[in-house]
Amino acid sequence: MKKYSSMSNRVLLVYHYDAPPDDRVHSFLVTHGFEPVIRRPFAGEVLERANEQIAGAVIYGGSFPVHEMKTNPFLKAEDRLIGECLEWNIPLLGICQGAQQMALHLGATVEPHESGIMEFGYYEISPTPNAGDFLTRPLTVAQDHGHTFSLPAGATHLASSSAFENQAFRYGRNAYALQFHPEVTIENFRHWQSASSSRYGRPGTQTREEQEALMYRHDAAQANWFYGFLGKFFEREGISSPKWWYSDVERAERVIPTAEVALC
Repeated sequence: MKKYSSMSNRVLLVYHYDAPPDDRVHSFLVTHGFEPVIRRPFAGEVLERANEQIAGAVIYGGSFPVHEMKTNPFLKAEDRLIGECLEWNIPLLGICQGAQQMALHLGATVEPHESGIMEFGYYEISPTPNAGDFLTRPLTVAQDHGHTFSLPAGATHLASSSAFENQAFRYGRNAYALQFHPEVTIENFRHWQSASSSRYGRPGTQTREEQEALMYRHDAAQANWFYGFLGKFFEREGISSPKWWYSDVERAERVIPTAEVALC
């Protein structure tokens, strides 16, 4: 692993959908002086190489099977980005599909849950004994996935849920993979509810009524945890949850058009 040092404030955001940047990662970066650089390789946009010109990279969730690089060649470019970030110790965050891509790159398996269940709603995750300050107590988070990954060799297991053992891992110092969706606001999830009605009734999923109750009960804690995590991840120590996260709740009844982020 090479030593990495960068004075850049540019952060690559790799999207797997055509949607406005209205998630918590983008909001955090703009608020704290970073320059989000959005790339959509699935739409033909070129994904630059990871080097000292970027301060980090985030690979988001989506609906593309991570193994199908021949069918979806852009996944090869994203896999190359993962390798470069790991080689140079560039901060790398994978969310849902992005986490599965990281796991696959590191030699782990990625496949549907053996029982066929999925998580769509808000579910509690718990820290592992090795979680450290990543997660110090159980947290209820947004989920939308049916696939899971095994723990890569050399990775540190950070979190689990009752149905899916591997919810988060760290690899090296600066690479984190999250199966869950802490970047999702109430507004984002409301759109998923409308765009993903076929999920309801499948094994493991929650009803819309259950989701509604849980999102209002737990979204504030999820936001607070995630902003704190991002502050440490991007080495902006001392950052607390910004006051403007309350807008997630205050604007919950107003739908912002957002493309569906299909099942990871």
